Amino acid sequence: MFWDWGFAWEILPLLAHASLVTLEATILGFAIAAVLGLAFAIGRMYGPPWLNMPLTGLIEFIRSTPLLIQIFFIYFVFPEFGLVLEAMTAGVLALGLHYATYASEVYRAGLSNIQRGQWEASIALNLTPYHTFRDVIIPQAIPPVVPALGNYLVALFKDTPLLSAIGVLELMQTAKIIGSDTFRYVEPITMVGVIFLIFSLIAAGLIRMVESWLNRRIVH
Repeated sequence: MFWDWGFAWEILPLLAHASLVTLEATILGFAIAAVLGLAFAIGRMYGPPWLNMPLTGLIEFIRSTPLLIQIFFIYFVFPEFGLVLEAMTAGVLALGLHYATYASEVYRAGLSNIQRGQWEASIALNLTPYHTFRDVIIPQAIPPVVPALGNYLVALFKDTPLLSAIGVLELMQTAKIIGSDTFRYVEPITMVGVIFLIFSLIAAGLIRMVESWLNRRIVH
């Protein structure tokens, strides 16, 4: 039998539980990427000269090396320097750091579009740099780049199967274990593909809703 519906329903709870691990890795990884990417962008554009060059080098290095190698490095090499991380923690950190470098370029584009008059008005109002960024610059820079950030959210979600390389029992790893135990791969692998498709479509829809909400706020 090519497809066994009884077997598919039997393994569905296992895959559903594993999908929660995948979602957790996605949400935490993207949260790190969003915050750290903004810090990278601000540091490169407005930080002191001694910070710009090493930060640029770090970003280009991370962007130019495979994510899987970075996952291995954090999980297997960091302990050599005394930093031992659990597999899930190492995987989330690698995802967040990797996509932070891409998000930083998106933020840079948004920050570059802020007119110089906004900075001059903030100086005239005697606002501190912190309040200038928090109340004036970032609220204007973020909405236009939401679609690009959303694309990286979906891309990060689809990269979570790489965490199986260090033993994280996410969705793909669970499907592989089911397949190796039962010698049936069609159902688990197909169901994983469908789950990824559904979650990606939901994420894309939520991103469009956020974009529309931000655009309405800007108009009003």
